[in-house]
Amino acid sequence: MKKTDKNKLEEFIRVDHAGERGAIKIYQGQLLALNTIKKNDYLKKKIEKMKIHEMEHADYFEKEIKKRNIEPTKLLPLWDLLGIGLGFGSAILGDKAAMLCTASVEEVIDKHYQKQINQLEDDEKILRDNITRFREDELHHKDIAYENGATKKGIYSLLDKLIKTGSKIAINISEKI
Repeated sequence: MKKTDKNKLEEFIRVDHAGERGAIKIYQGQLLALNTIKKNDYLKKKIEKMKIHEMEHADYFEKEIKKRNIEPTKLLPLWDLLGIGLGFGSAILGDKAAMLCTASVEEVIDKHYQKQINQLEDDEKILRDNITRFREDELHHKDIAYENGATKKGIYSLLDKLIKTGSKIAINISEKI
């Protein structure tokens, strides 16, 4: 039976831990804006539900980090700050921008998780099954975002590219540091 490379496995868990925590921070930033400045109870409820999934995912990876004695990324405080800022800023720009933020991040995570699923061997079946389930949740979040106004038309295409580029950079850095 083939075994998953230990270094690759540590990178997967480290980056997924950071990413799920980052998603929580984005939603916290959006909720801060929606509770204080934008006042949109409908969107707030949608985001709160998605945040619950992210908290479940983050909890799983937090346990894996501890169980496997993997050091989390050293950049968690920076990612926290940037996540809250991205969430707050996107919500301030409006409902379409807030939902595009979710859609853009989830599109990157879809590919990221699928790549991990394809590389995990049978010795990591439980991890692979959980990442598969989390990917399905993320795809559902993307669908919710588009159903609630996310668009890539006009200036939003630039926002989409910025968010995706930032997400990919954070993934690449968090795997290693």
